[in-house]
Amino acid sequence: MQNPVIILGAQRLGTTALDIFNSNNVIVYCFLDDDQKLQQEEVNNVAVMSNTEDNEFLKLAGKTCDVFVAVEDSAARKGLIKMLKEEHKVVPVNAIHRFSAVSENAWLGHGNLVGAGAIISNNAKVGDNNIIHARALVDTKAEVGDFVEIGAGAIINAEAVVEDGAFIGTGAVIISGVKIGKKARVGAGSVVVANVPAKATVFGNPAAPVK
Repeated sequence: MQNPVIILGAQRLGTTALDIFNSNNVIVYCFLDDDQKLQQEEVNNVAVMSNTEDNEFLKLAGKTCDVFVAVEDSAARKGLIKMLKEEHKVVPVNAIHRFSAVSENAWLGHGNLVGAGAIISNNAKVGDNNIIHARALVDTKAEVGDFVEIGAGAIINAEAVVEDGAFIGTGAVIISGVKIGKKARVGAGSVVVANVPAKATVFGNPAAPVK
């Protein structure tokens, strides 16, 4: 059985992670969050014990507890994960909902959140610290980098590539073979039929650059 988990971040993404661990009967030991209004309170019946840099709790990581980083702000999340690796020699565990489907032939890194009903198909490759929301699909031989967020119901079709730091909005469709560049953003409901350059924002059907 998996160790109890400390979740860094007690807000929207943190409660999603809590639901995922609960779905697998994994105990969440506590939340850590930097919002002082939440500290010493309970969120969904789990105590917010301290801030995200409290070594009294973080020293448990990798020993008696696992850790998952569920902070919404991407830069803050990256900083916390770097701190965990460098100072505590641990990497976050995956949070994979019981009612998702991850192929035995898919490759999955560390620290990923995979929501209810999400599918990661055979021979898909998903890197580290991604957020794949409910009912999203990463199809056969698609590739997802690190620190990518894929909105609920979005479809990454076969052999598409989503590079590091990209954001794919709710219900968006990335057509097979298309590449989404680093830190690019795809608006909700868009259908992307051509490659998207790094840091570009596209929206619509077919998706076009947003100026």
